[in-house]
Amino acid sequence: MAWLDWLVRTLALVPIALTVLPLWRTPKWWVRVWDYPRLQLAVWLAVMAVAELVLLELAPAGVVILVATLACLAWQLAQIWRYTRLAPRQVQDAVADGSDRMVSVLIANILQTNREAGRFLAEVRRHDPDLVLVVETDRWWQEQLAPLEPGYPHRVLHPLDNTYGMLLYSRLPLSEVTVQDRVSQDIPSISAKLRLPSGQLVNLHCVHPEPPQVDNDVEQRDAELLLVAEQVAQDRGPTIVCGDLNDVAWSHTTRLFQRISGLLDPRVGRGLYPTFHADYWFARWPLDHLFHDTCFRLVELRVLGHVGSDHFPVLVRLRFDPDAEQAQAPAQDEPSAADHEEARESIAEGFAAEREEQAEQAARPSPGGA
Repeated sequence: MAWLDWLVRTLALVPIALTVLPLWRTPKWWVRVWDYPRLQLAVWLAVMAVAELVLLELAPAGVVILVATLACLAWQLAQIWRYTRLAPRQVQDAVADGSDRMVSVLIANILQTNREAGRFLAEVRRHDPDLVLVVETDRWWQEQLAPLEPGYPHRVLHPLDNTYGMLLYSRLPLSEVTVQDRVSQDIPSISAKLRLPSGQLVNLHCVHPEPPQVDNDVEQRDAELLLVAEQVAQDRGPTIVCGDLNDVAWSHTTRLFQRISGLLDPRVGRGLYPTFHADYWFARWPLDHLFHDTCFRLVELRVLGHVGSDHFPVLVRLRFDPDAEQAQAPAQDEPSAADHEEARESIAEGFAAEREEQAEQAARPSPGGA
């Protein structure tokens, strides 16, 4: 039946096109957004491959589409297989020994319009982390999370009403705290020195750049992530980078971030651990991350329960272990000269995009103007 052939081929060509499109290295949001649903596209391609084998005649056109479908399926699986239990782990396991080298971090994009603060507070009390990083927080959320303050004497509170506010609560001492808009105006990040109970200082970076969305390409997001990567590489020493990166673990930018920074991803070899979208099981991918250097081993990595947000919180427990450095160092690829050049170009493009955006805003008539 001609109509059935047409339908199957059309349904196969869509995920083929969406697989090929992100190979175009462009910051356009409508391209970069297809970095996210690689698992969903892989499932779609697998279904279409079966449909083509069963329903299509293996004439030349049908063979071409089938080969393209299988090739795209293999490509998608190649991008995400590291985040399955089939791949070797990048970070070694450790046990919770109650030592003074332990640190736990809870990361949550709370959704600024969410009003179920009680559910989130209950989750924090249940898991009792050393650090709580909450993003998309305004003044209302700062007031609602005030009950955390007695247990977290070290705090960096930077609420904003633009969905990019950040609140950091720490049981462990913080020093050299900096809140800065690295690239985009009113898109802050937090940097600090975190002191473990053992006395060991850890470089801490908390980030929440903008996502790819309508009228918002990713130059600034990529620039911010790569600026952090370069700072990590320059500072060296024990480091944790965490937050809602608004990028998936398998994207080109995140992989470049890892190579430049030398940081490890505890998801590798363990699973996807998707944190977004909390309300749609069929459309989930990992946006909330914690990366760390080779001096840490992983005690626990867990996606927590629904707290009324479109993100699930994620909990990571680490143990500082300098002996792990040599064992885990080979797990990360060394950056090449081309990687450093690409990072410099991406950072320059991010600042240029921000200047252009600010110039456009300045040129707009003010409300109520003539």
